[in-house]
Amino acid sequence: MAGAPGGGGPGPAAGEPLLQRRDSGQGSPEPPAHGQPRQGFLSSLFTRDQSCPLMLLKTLETNPYVKLLLDAMKHSGCAVDPGRHFSCEDCDGNVSGGFDASTSQIVLCQNNIRNEAHMSRVVTHELIHAFDHCRAHVHWFTNVRHLACSEIRAASLSGDCSLVNEIFRLHFGLKQHHQTCVRDRAVLSILAVRNISREEAQKAVDEVFESCFNDHEPFGRIPHTKTYARYAHRDFRNRDRYYSNI
Repeated sequence: MAGAPGGGGPGPAAGEPLLQRRDSGQGSPEPPAHGQPRQGFLSSLFTRDQSCPLMLLKTLETNPYVKLLLDAMKHSGCAVDPGRHFSCEDCDGNVSGGFDASTSQIVLCQNNIRNEAHMSRVVTHELIHAFDHCRAHVHWFTNVRHLACSEIRAASLSGDCSLVNEIFRLHFGLKQHHQTCVRDRAVLSILAVRNISREEAQKAVDEVFESCFNDHEPFGRIPHTKTYARYAHRDFRNRDRYYSNI
């Protein structure tokens, strides 16, 4: 996040929407409500609605996907401070959360996040965007292929396309279904924040799909379950051990 080596791409201009995602293909997501200063994670603990910060705290402490991403962010020089880099807010529409590249902050839509499992998926998804912002010159609002690449990675690596989630969506049983789900989710996410046609969004996804789908950093593999995520976290921590002993 803040202090990303080399800097990320330019953030959104004033008034532009966050880099958002939606949890389903229904409705027309809108950006989080503006007009009031954003409230940080720690201060939001003392508001009337404590469920969002408390679910976030548990997610940061226990979720293996999130714990790996936090370690990877720190390793890349972009350590995450919960009080600085997360904000619980009420959002319009059915948006679940977003990564604001201009402030290096993840917005969590407390009125739309339903439970701890949902919180974990949203935080994981947005931390993948934050990780991409940290390690590369991502031009979120000027290059739709950059956006498509990060959305492909987030859909593939966050658990958005897990078998359980797809069964709940009544999508299952197709050959190479994970790839199909990732393509569909990436297109939906692009359409949520860009005023472009579905054909343009699909074209951007198709152009970068092979390279971005096969980029599994920092997991090293597609973490289909929490068990795989724990293995990936273990492997990430041990990556440099061999070389340090030479």
